[in-house]
Amino acid sequence: MLSLFALPLGVVGDLKSRRAVIAFGVGLWSACTALGAAVGRFWQLLLCRALVGVGEAGYGPAAQALIAEFFRGRRRAFAIGIYSVGMAFGGVLGIWLGGLLAERHGWRAAFVALGVPGFVLALLASRLREPRRRPPATIRATVEGWYARGRARARQALRLGKPLIWFTLVGAALSGGLDVFQGLPPGLDTAVFAACVSIGVVWTVVRLVPVAVRGTSEATGVAATVFGDFLQASGTVLRTPTLIWMFVGGALVTFAVNGLIAWAPSFLERTHGLSVATIGRQFGVWGLAGGALGALFGGRTGDWLLARWSGGRVVVSGAGFVLGGPVCAALLLIDELRLFVPLLFGTFFLYSWYNGPLSAVILDVVPAAVRASVLGAFVLFSHLAGDAIAPPLIGYLSDRFGLRAAMLLLPTAGAVGGLVILIALTTVGRDMQRVKA
Repeated sequence: MLSLFALPLGVVGDLKSRRAVIAFGVGLWSACTALGAAVGRFWQLLLCRALVGVGEAGYGPAAQALIAEFFRGRRRAFAIGIYSVGMAFGGVLGIWLGGLLAERHGWRAAFVALGVPGFVLALLASRLREPRRRPPATIRATVEGWYARGRARARQALRLGKPLIWFTLVGAALSGGLDVFQGLPPGLDTAVFAACVSIGVVWTVVRLVPVAVRGTSEATGVAATVFGDFLQASGTVLRTPTLIWMFVGGALVTFAVNGLIAWAPSFLERTHGLSVATIGRQFGVWGLAGGALGALFGGRTGDWLLARWSGGRVVVSGAGFVLGGPVCAALLLIDELRLFVPLLFGTFFLYSWYNGPLSAVILDVVPAAVRASVLGAFVLFSHLAGDAIAPPLIGYLSDRFGLRAAMLLLPTAGAVGGLVILIALTTVGRDMQRVKA
C-alpha cells in the first residue's frame, strides 16, 4: 500500500497542498495504528496495517518535497539526511517501545500507546507553512473547520440514510414480534428482517444516485487536472535521463538495503546461533548508529561537493554502495564475531550515504510543481522493483544454495546499483541547467 499510494498522494500534494497531505497521512497512520487494538480477526488487522501503509505513503514524498522548498541549493541533501535519520530512529524506538509495552500491558495497549500521540502530530503538521502558498489557519480555526465539516457530513449521511435506518428498525420490530408466535416456519423472522433491510438499502441507493451524479460532475474538472499533473510527472521522468538512472539504480540499492534488513536476523540466528533478543540488544544499536552517521555524512558531503561540482550529490549516492559492497560481503562471509560489529557499522554507514543526496538529486532535476509526484513515482518504482522482490527471492535462493550464498546477491546488487547511479554523472549537469532555465 505504501508503494501503490505514494504516486497518487504525491500528485495530490503537488496539485493541492503538501501540508494537507502530510497531515492526512500522519492522521490516518495514527488512527489505523490505534484501531489495531480493537481487531478480532486477521482480515481486520490486515486492513488496519494496509491503511497504515497508505498513511505512510502520504507522508514521505510530500514531506521531502516540502523540505526541498525550504532548503535549496547547498543544504538540501543534509536536510533530507536529517529527515531520514529521524525515520530510522523512530522505527527503532517504535519497535523497542512497542515490545516493552506489549510485554507489560499486552499488544493491544501497545497499539493504542503508539497510535494516539500521532493525532497531536497530525494537528501540528496541519500548521506547517508552505512557501508561495496561503499560510495555515489558526489551530482553533483548523479544529473548528474539521468539526463543522464532520457535522455537515454526518447530517447529510443521516438524511440520506433515513430509509435504511427506519426499515432496519421496522424489520427488527417485526422479527421480534414473530418470535412470540408458535408454529411459524423456521427462519421466517430472519427472512423478514433481511427483506426490510434490503428495501432500506435499495431506497437509500436510489436517493444516493442524484447526489453521486452531482458530485461526479463537480469533480470532473479536478480529476482532469489531477490526471494532467500525473501525465506531467510521468513525462518529466521519461525525458530526464538523470531520473532514469536514479530510478533504476535506486531500485537496485533498495533491493540490497531492505533485503539485508529483512534477512539479517535469520542470518545471525542460523549462521552464528544468536537469538533474536541478543541480536537486537548487541547489534541493533551499532546498525542504527552507523546508519544515522552515514546519512548525516552523506548529506553533508554531497552538499559540500555540489558547491564545487554539479555531480557532487550523484557521486556520493553511488559511491556509498560501490565502496560498501565489499564491506557487506565480508560481513556475510566472516565467522569471527569480534569482527562483526565494525563490519556491521561500516556496512550501514556506507549504505546510508545515499539517503539525502539521492532524493536531493531527484529534486534538483525536476520542476518544483511536480516534485512530490516524481518522488512518489520513485517510491512506487523502487519498492515494487526492489524490496518487494528481495525477501522472497533471497528465501528461494536460500532453499537452493543456503542462506549465506543467497545473501551475497545483496551486496552485488547494491554495487551494480551504485554504478548505475554514477552513470548520471554524465547527465545531471544538463538536467539541472534545464530546470534552472
